[in-house]
Amino acid sequence: MSFYLAFAWLALMILLVIVEVITLGLVCIWFAGGALVAAIVAVFGGPWWLQLIVFVAVSTLLLIFTKPVAKKYFTDKIQKTNSEDLIGKKVMVTEVVDNVRATGVAVASGLEWTARSRVDGVTFEKGEIALVEAIEGVKLILVKCPQEHNVDEKEIFQYK
Repeated sequence: MSFYLAFAWLALMILLVIVEVITLGLVCIWFAGGALVAAIVAVFGGPWWLQLIVFVAVSTLLLIFTKPVAKKYFTDKIQKTNSEDLIGKKVMVTEVVDNVRATGVAVASGLEWTARSRVDGVTFEKGEIALVEAIEGVKLILVKCPQEHNVDEKEIFQYK
C-alpha cells in the first residue's frame, strides 16, 4: 500500500512542479517539496496519516522559511511607472479644472493630462499651479499648492 502512495505523492509533486513552471509565480513549489518528503516517508513504509502530517509540516515550513528568500531573489523588482513619479509634484493648469463641468487639463513633465480637483467645489484657473495628490486612471487629482510662487517652469514643462 505504501508503495502505491509513494507513486501518488510523486505524481502530485510532478503536477505541482508543472503548475509552478506554467504560472512562473512561486505559487506551489513549497507543496511540491512537501509531496517529495511524503513520498520518501511512503517508500520507507510510513502509514498514510504520517505521510499526510509530514506533507503538511514540510510544506508549511518551506512556505514560512524559504518564501521570503525566494521572493527576494526570484521575482522582478517592482518599478514605479513614470506616472507614479508625478504624485507630490507641481503642475501647471492649462484648462480650467472644474469637476462639475468635467473640464480640466494640466501639464506635467511636458505632457498634458486630464485633471480633476480632489474636492468637487474647488476649481483651478488656467495658469494656476497645483499639486498632484493622486492619479486615478488617466486623470491627475489636484489639490491647491501652498507655495505657488516657488515653481520652476522648466521643471513643469521639461520632457523626460
